[in-house]
Formats: sequence, C-alpha cells, structure tokens
Amino acid sequence: MLLLLLKTLGIIVGIVALYVALGYFLPFIEISAKDDGEKKEIPIYIYTNGVHTDIVMPVQNDLHDWSAELPFTNTKSKKTDFKYVGIGWGDKGFYLDTPTWADLKFSTAFKAAFWLSESAMHCTFYREMKEGDDCKMIMISKNQYKELVKFVDGKFDKNQDGKNILIPTNAVYGDNDAFYDAQGRYSFLDTCNTWANNALKAAGQKAALWTPTDYGIFLHYKK
Repeated sequence: MLLLLLKTLGIIVGIVALYVALGYFLPFIEISAKDDGEKKEIPIYIYTNGVHTDIVMPVQNDLHDWSAELPFTNTKSKKTDFKYVGIGWGDKGFYLDTPTWADLKFSTAFKAAFWLSESAMHCTFYREMKEGDDCKMIMISKNQYKELVKFVDGKFDKNQDGKNILIPTNAVYGDNDAFYDAQGRYSFLDTCNTWANNALKAAGQKAALWTPTDYGIFLHYKK
C-alpha cells in the first residue's frame, strides 16, 4: 500500500512538473501574424488584470454592433457612452464565487481544473483604453476583425431566439460589466488565457503556440 501511494504521488508530482514546464516553455514558441494584404484600420486591445486576458474591441463599427448583443441595460450603470467592450471567457465558479484570491475554495479550483464546472463570458464596457504593460493595441484589417468577431461570438451560449443568455448576478466587478453563459468547460489545459490566445490566432495575429497564462500572450507584444 505504501509503495502504491508513493507511485501515485510520484505520478502526480510528475504531471504537475510537466505542466509547469510546458506552461513556461511553450509560450515562447510564436505563431506569426498572417498578413492578409488589407489595410490595418481597426484597433483592438489585449488587456490583463494580472491574471486574466480580455480581448477588447470597438463597441460598434460598420462591421459589428456588440451593444445589440450585449445591451448596456444589462450593466448596473446602464450608461451608453462607451467606445470599447472587453470580452473574456472563463470558469463560471471563479467568475461568480471568487471575487478575490482569498475567497478561493478548493472545490472551485478542483472543478475548474478538471472540466467539472460551467463556463461564462465576462463583458466589460470602457470609455477609453490606455496602453501600458497591461494593455496593448493591435491594428487589424476588416477581414481579420470579422474572423475575430466570429470566434468570440461563437463562444456565447444562445437561447432559442439566438440571443446571448445573461447570468443574473450581483457578483459583477463594477458598474459597467455583465456575465453571460458560455460554451465549453474550463480546465488546466484550456484556460481563460488559452482562449484569448486562440482568439488572436483566429484574427491572424501573433500568439503563443499554447499558453495557460497572460504572460505567454503579452511576451509577444513587448515593444
């Protein structure tokens, strides 16, 4: 029995060590941007809160109107004078039940790591975006933007009328954000940052081969 326990512990430690190693080294392998030959005229942003990366896009342009799918009235402020919307995908338990790291429960972390809980989209409106270490602007073409919108919109769960499904909750982060039901299940292999990284790939932009962290995304956008 002791030998079995030691073998099991060794396997667990080995898996964790492999994950940490892959999580550190694979992000350095860059997927290069694809130039479609079109004018780069639409600004998007990658924005991190230090852990989680959002894709930030114009609220409205001639290609897509996010305010029609993510109504301003779904936020506490209900204000409408926003230029950008940041969208991120993640574990529903982390989003709604863990406002700070001090609130993290083992059950929440375990479920998130092993495909055992639902996912959600977190959508935040902004009036302005300020570039810095935590926020980088990327100019993309109209065709690339269409592909990005298709990728992001495809992650939302829809009701019978094809509308995004609002999650009624007071666990929002501020006055200008809301949560919606999402497709897929979060795991240690498919994290919020993995999703954002894949969104960049869908738009033909620089990205890591694979990354579970925001660092793996932003290291390719250092100036």
